[in-house]
Amino acid sequence: MGIVILIIMAAGVAAMLTKKLPTAFALVLLGVVIAFVAGAPLTGENSVFDTVLQEGAPMLAATMIAILLGSWLGKLLDETGIAGTLVRKIVEFGGDRPTVVALGVLAVSTLIGTVTGSAPAAMLAGIIGIPAMIAVGIPKVTAAGTILMGIAAGMPFELPIWQFFSSALELPVPEVRGFMIKLFPFALFAAVMFVLVESRRRGVEHAWAFRTETPRTKAGKRRARLGDAPWYALLTPVVPLVLALGFDIAIIPSLLAGVVYALVTTTRPRDMNRRLLRTLYGGFEVAAAPITLFVAIGILLAAVKLPGAVDALAPLVKAVSPQNPVLFVVVFTVLVPLCLYRGPLNVYGLGAGIAGVLIAAGIYPAVAVLGITASYNQVFGVADPTSTQTVWSAQYAGVGPQQVMARTLPYVWFVALGGFCVTAATAL
Repeated sequence: MGIVILIIMAAGVAAMLTKKLPTAFALVLLGVVIAFVAGAPLTGENSVFDTVLQEGAPMLAATMIAILLGSWLGKLLDETGIAGTLVRKIVEFGGDRPTVVALGVLAVSTLIGTVTGSAPAAMLAGIIGIPAMIAVGIPKVTAAGTILMGIAAGMPFELPIWQFFSSALELPVPEVRGFMIKLFPFALFAAVMFVLVESRRRGVEHAWAFRTETPRTKAGKRRARLGDAPWYALLTPVVPLVLALGFDIAIIPSLLAGVVYALVTTTRPRDMNRRLLRTLYGGFEVAAAPITLFVAIGILLAAVKLPGAVDALAPLVKAVSPQNPVLFVVVFTVLVPLCLYRGPLNVYGLGAGIAGVLIAAGIYPAVAVLGITASYNQVFGVADPTSTQTVWSAQYAGVGPQQVMARTLPYVWFVALGGFCVTAATAL
């Protein structure tokens, strides 16, 4: 029975890789088929209808709300000019010094990456940041990679990510936060090294013309002309983070506080109602795709946690899962490429199901599975040529996603290695 389920999973991966089925549809279909193969009845306890579909679909509801709030805050950063102002200030400060400009854009990308992820984060930082870097001589692939590495450096502090791992792995948020804090230095070090090494190794290339300086005018007129946000509004991205990290406020209230702060510091009272509604509806548009995916992931998680599925898969998975800490690090480091191209270790695909099996079967403690999935997520978020942020950044810079993957993969592979080492040392 376990072999049959693995074959079904392999067929699902093939359907996603060949784009025969959208990822969300493939995951739902996998969940239903696995439930039937595991012997689940149609209705009742541990059933297809009541357990897999009814309970599985809203399993990650808290994550969906966090994603929506993060998308809403991202739309506010865009519409109010906060994101654009941050990038412009960095470009003005860097002047014609390529490495300084790139490090500054990296810092802004990291900050934005703590608020929202995927293509919206890449656009917020990259629309101004990528042409600015290319204008001062940063190679195109390095410019695109800088945006992605910055977003990935901020990912350990992205509150919706905390909520996702907490809900999917049934871990308290403080445990998720604790591991993410340990993962952050690896992500930040790799991002800085990417900028320093790649910008110097590739030399200076001038391709686009881009104005990095603007004429001096009065602050108010200049802000109106460029769409600059006031300086105190630029603190918006750190507000949710300070509340969640410094004051241990729950994730959803922390994100809501960021929304309110962005609105109050940039919008006149008479315009607040319209801006609130406009950006909220825009946030729904951005969040629709990931919310659909999280519904599908919840269904798959519910299916692989059925007693029949666990009993069938546990012996097979346990036989190939290393228990020795050194072997654990080696094996999962070697398997890093399997999270690319929507592969079986991609946490936003079949990887979520595998994580569910590892926990349900008691093969690894939940915090160890967190270490595995979060480390792979750092790779997927940067180097996967099928991820939306990678595709957008590469195309906007005028290069191919595969070129970005080839340049960034060694650095994010190091981040994954660091995550596996931390996991082996603290959770096994």
